[in-house]
Amino acid sequence: MKLRHSLLLTALSVTAGAAFGATTAENWDNFCAKCHGPDGAAKTVVGKKLKLKDYTDAKVQDSLKDEEMFKATKEGVKDDNGKERMKSFKADLSDAEINELVAHIRKMKK
Repeated sequence: MKLRHSLLLTALSVTAGAAFGATTAENWDNFCAKCHGPDGAAKTVVGKKLKLKDYTDAKVQDSLKDEEMFKATKEGVKDDNGKERMKSFKADLSDAEINELVAHIRKMKK
């Protein structure tokens, strides 16, 4: 009986945690910051190597469209040779979470 009770509590805990999801800041930290940096300036090793855009730059922000950022996050990005530059996050993030990340990027503009 104790084992069954313990398994039930574990299952409920996992389900409850998944239902609440991560915050936008947590999603940024977990999925984006490694390359784009905690502030979006892309001054990371990977960001510099891939020559990623600085999301704090007003000119960069003006050149970006929300729909394009959403699509890139959901579907990933490949270079002209078909090599993956950014993985797809459709298995990790809901459409709502991706939209929240796009809004988060917009707030990085200086």
